[in-house]
Amino acid sequence: MAYATGRAHRGTIFVEDAPVLSREDFPGHQHVLRLTAPQTAARATAGSFVHVTVDPAVPMRRPLSIMRVDRDAGWIELLFKIHGHGLQHLAARRAGDVVNLMGPIGHGFAPHVERPRALLIGGGVGIPPMVFLAETLRERAAEGFKPFAILGSELPFPFRARPSTIVVPGMPDGVIAAMPLLDGWGVASRLTSKSGFPGCHEGYVTDLARLWLQQLAPEARAEVEVFACGPTAMLKAVAHLAREFALPCQVSLEEYMACAVGGCAGCVVEVATSAGPAMERVCVDGPVFDAYTVF
Repeated sequence: MAYATGRAHRGTIFVEDAPVLSREDFPGHQHVLRLTAPQTAARATAGSFVHVTVDPAVPMRRPLSIMRVDRDAGWIELLFKIHGHGLQHLAARRAGDVVNLMGPIGHGFAPHVERPRALLIGGGVGIPPMVFLAETLRERAAEGFKPFAILGSELPFPFRARPSTIVVPGMPDGVIAAMPLLDGWGVASRLTSKSGFPGCHEGYVTDLARLWLQQLAPEARAEVEVFACGPTAMLKAVAHLAREFALPCQVSLEEYMACAVGGCAGCVVEVATSAGPAMERVCVDGPVFDAYTVF
């Protein structure tokens, strides 16, 4: 059952009782839930999120980015890492259990066809929106989009990395680890970590991104647009890198949220506008912003 919330300026947000289809568990207390949520799946865009009830005994919902959707089958996937007792409850959900959620919430990424070389940078729990965006751009390949994803984590990745089947110019010798899902879609990806994982670049996502950008010819670099999600420190570094190469950059911010529908104003950030500084809500005015307006 689903019903729309009332304020038009917030877009269409549905409340759904979402049965759990499956749960996958990964090292580092990371989990992937697949939920039947047809209203959310039909309207979600890369970068939007859901606000989830983790347990009937826990009053506060948790905001979680959407990693994948199947609009025809009506399911969504959420990747999350246990942080606190609330998500510990959610990680205990099994197939057949029902999770209540509100979604989809927020403005997602907006790729531009004049910038078809999309550089997707995801760190830690910022990986899910990059997977969603990669799938979106893959579906728009006829428009010329050629995404390349750089994903970083200090925990074991929530998938079994494998050597890439796709050659990426500018990569250091031995940097061959890729996300199997993206590789299977024909979307190039490389992994970074400072934890010594095999096949990964030993360093930050921005280090590898810089190497890739440096080897591009000027006309190719002029086709690049940067998209990122991850910890604030990483997003600041990505924004700095984008400025260095004079590239447009969109970032998805992470903030603590209480209501997630714009009512409590607990997730506001300062944003530069043509009229001067303004306070905007990450939940409904974002979570995706032009990087130069927030960093």
